[in-house]
Amino acid sequence: MGGILDIVPAGVITGDNVKKLFDYAQEHKFAIPAINCTSSSTVNAALEAARDQKTPLIIQFSNGGAAFYAGKGINNKDQHASILGSIAGAYHVRTVAKHYGVPVVLHSDHCARDLLPWLDGMLAADEVYFKEHGEPLFSSHMIDLSADPKEENIATTKKYFERCAPMKLWLEMEIGITGGEEDGVNNESADKELLYTPSEDVYEVYQALSPIAPYFSIAAAFGNVHGVYKPGNVVLRPELLEKHQEFVKEKIGSDKKHPLYLVFHGGSGSTEEEIKTAVANGVVKMNVDTDTQYAYLAGVRDFVLEHKDRLMKQVGDLSKGEEDSTPNKKYYDPRNWIRHGEKTMYERVQKANSDLGNVDNL
Repeated sequence: MGGILDIVPAGVITGDNVKKLFDYAQEHKFAIPAINCTSSSTVNAALEAARDQKTPLIIQFSNGGAAFYAGKGINNKDQHASILGSIAGAYHVRTVAKHYGVPVVLHSDHCARDLLPWLDGMLAADEVYFKEHGEPLFSSHMIDLSADPKEENIATTKKYFERCAPMKLWLEMEIGITGGEEDGVNNESADKELLYTPSEDVYEVYQALSPIAPYFSIAAAFGNVHGVYKPGNVVLRPELLEKHQEFVKEKIGSDKKHPLYLVFHGGSGSTEEEIKTAVANGVVKMNVDTDTQYAYLAGVRDFVLEHKDRLMKQVGDLSKGEEDSTPNKKYYDPRNWIRHGEKTMYERVQKANSDLGNVDNL
């Protein structure tokens, strides 16, 4: 039996190749982790993990993560830094991804209404790149107007999808909200009912977008929350996703078991059973951010604690007294301690792949 590299190439994929990848994932009952990245270091750690497990990968940039990628010294007025950082990150991923030998979906994360100038800037870059290369710069974007009234959410999403479709640019949208707080978007006090999307709403999205193009996915809420919380504080109901699939399948008379490409937001902290149920119900993408942030910190933290007596000054080991004059450059060189963060993030990305059944798929 052939693997993914028999149907899509290594490196950043777009258009029909993204659809082929998601179809393959549904057929073979796995999903792909979408790893939020904030630097070339985090991008490289994620790519290295995918390479060694022989898996496809989704790399995504949030609005704040993109601004950080550009540099905190750049003013983000009118989303200037976020646009620059997303584009810089995209070019970095495009430059190195094919050398890791894995297919990569290059994605931008949640874009709420007040962040639409950010999406506009990325789409402008996509259009420029498309004119020269015949494909967009990014593989996909996410528009998240879930905090808006449903009608406004769907209407604005449709307008943006009409702009994406000529480039075969994938668009992810959210109907129903993800709880918690991430990247400045706070839904911690949201009505609990809004955390569970009705099937009728999912079908309305399908009705609006499917006549335009097939290149879209839906993040339908099933109790999802950003961040990691104590057990019992979050009630996930991934079985609802199967009801959405069945509802839409009946409405459109589809022969396909899963006519919808569904997305799992707030994946950090979820149980293996919840993840397996979501994947079985047609989820093709699961966002992972909080857990990989903590994993990256853990590697740096442990290195600093282990070598603290070497990191307090450039020369000498404090534990050996003032007589010691051994240079400490090899300890404080960023290529050393940053690499320790990459290693522990690498391990967490591989756990996400394993949880999602995304191992040895190339």
